[in-house]
Amino acid sequence: MLGFLKSRPNALPLLTLALVCAFGGLAYGGYRYALLQQSRYEDIKSELRAQTLSAASTTSALISSIETLEKSLNLSRDESMALAIRLTEERDKVESLQKTTEKIGGTVGTLEKLSRVDPELLKKYSKVFFLNENYVPAKLSEIKNEYLYNEKKTEHILSDVLPRVTRMIDEAKQDGVTIYVKSAYRSFNEQNALKTGYKVLYGEGANAFSADQGYSEHQLGTTIDFITTGVEGQLTEAFDKTAAYEWLSANAHLYGFALSYPKNNKYYTYEPWHWRFVGTLLAKKLRDKNMNFYDMEQRTIDGYLVSLFD
Repeated sequence: MLGFLKSRPNALPLLTLALVCAFGGLAYGGYRYALLQQSRYEDIKSELRAQTLSAASTTSALISSIETLEKSLNLSRDESMALAIRLTEERDKVESLQKTTEKIGGTVGTLEKLSRVDPELLKKYSKVFFLNENYVPAKLSEIKNEYLYNEKKTEHILSDVLPRVTRMIDEAKQDGVTIYVKSAYRSFNEQNALKTGYKVLYGEGANAFSADQGYSEHQLGTTIDFITTGVEGQLTEAFDKTAAYEWLSANAHLYGFALSYPKNNKYYTYEPWHWRFVGTLLAKKLRDKNMNFYDMEQRTIDGYLVSLFD
């Protein structure tokens, strides 16, 4: 290069000019590139600003929409709450109406049952109430000979009571205990004849163990004098020393029977053979509470009439 410059002394200015032009071109190109980049940056910046504004506008719209939805939701919640309260109120009304209907239905059912049950069956007759000569149980059934102590004498019992008596005697037999029916239903006239006969034999003393006609539980058709073997066919206090009495004392309430005249009762002498059907609920109460039928208030007894044959 130095040799070339020495051989051509006029070439140096030209070279310098060429270099200046070259550097000038590069500088101008850099400047133009910088301007271009600046323009592109401004465009991007402007686009980003526009996008930001658009996003802010969209966000504002969304926030406004959300607030509107929340108000609508709150309103819906209030409406739902109001509807729920009304629904609860209506449901309560329906349940109350159902209970009332059931109560009325139960009352009607109770009245219907009572209409089919003789109200006399749980009255206290001995020296308290009176059955006139015209009273006869609605339906009587004959007791089969196999259950009678004296097969030559026909005995009857209230039809609704009969299956309970026979089942009781059968189940006692399964337990090895013999129980028979000595006497059951007696009409007004039969009781009169019986009492007259007792008065002939015992005078006024007959009043201690025999009811006058109209005051005997036997006229109801729900009462039985039980007997067993080994007592010579007699109804005496010795009956309470037998297995039959022991079994009846432990089980008769399960079939609805209660002892009418236990020891120390206020009406008649002790009669361990004399059992009256009063229904299982009342019989169980009398046994569990060690109570006597005739010591109960009549209005309390009346409450058991509807369940007499349940």
